[in-house]
Amino acid sequence: MRALSCALALVGLVGGGGSAAAGKVSLPMESARASWQRPGFRLALGLGYGRLVGLSGAPSGRLLGPLLRVGARLDARWSLAGSFQYLSASESGGLSGLRFAGTLEPTLHFGRWSVALGLGFGGLVEGRTGRRDATPPASTLETSLTLADADPPLARCQGVGVAALLRVDWMWIVSARTATGLSLEGSGQWTGCEDDSGRIDPDTAEPIVRRQWWPHVGVTLGWQVAWR
Repeated sequence: MRALSCALALVGLVGGGGSAAAGKVSLPMESARASWQRPGFRLALGLGYGRLVGLSGAPSGRLLGPLLRVGARLDARWSLAGSFQYLSASESGGLSGLRFAGTLEPTLHFGRWSVALGLGFGGLVEGRTGRRDATPPASTLETSLTLADADPPLARCQGVGVAALLRVDWMWIVSARTATGLSLEGSGQWTGCEDDSGRIDPDTAEPIVRRQWWPHVGVTLGWQVAWR
């Protein structure tokens, strides 16, 4: 009788332990999508391809290059990020150089979709382009000169200005730590180009330059991988 009691007690312990273990295993786990909605650090790397279209005589070009985005998810609806682009800008008779930009972007999320509005800086760095130069030539200037418009454009632009963008993203959650997706971005940029004559103004001791303002609009399709 005593042996039977001990056996029953042992079975009860084993059964209870199994139930406890089963209870632990059956606890609900956070989904990968829910984990991406939590506040925290975000990093995304990608590749962009698009076109920058010059207005008022400014040259145009195709864009291709890397994208970088660093920021933080604030809550389930909002993020704040900094976006950086370093894109090759090239086209026969048009832009020939590098287009760079950095913007601060409040972002609103709707499930897999998000909409970002960015404002910051954008610029161009060109080498030799082969374009016909604007007049008057820099070599004839006695003081710095700002040209009235961008038609015809300077033969080479090196400058920076204001940039703004509107972007729509679609993301696919791969895991609790990784996601990937596509983006479509429309942008505008107002670049202050300068062409240095290589001479110094004797009155101000400042370089003698030609200046020209180039307005651009653009569209870029991007693919990115993000981590949290």
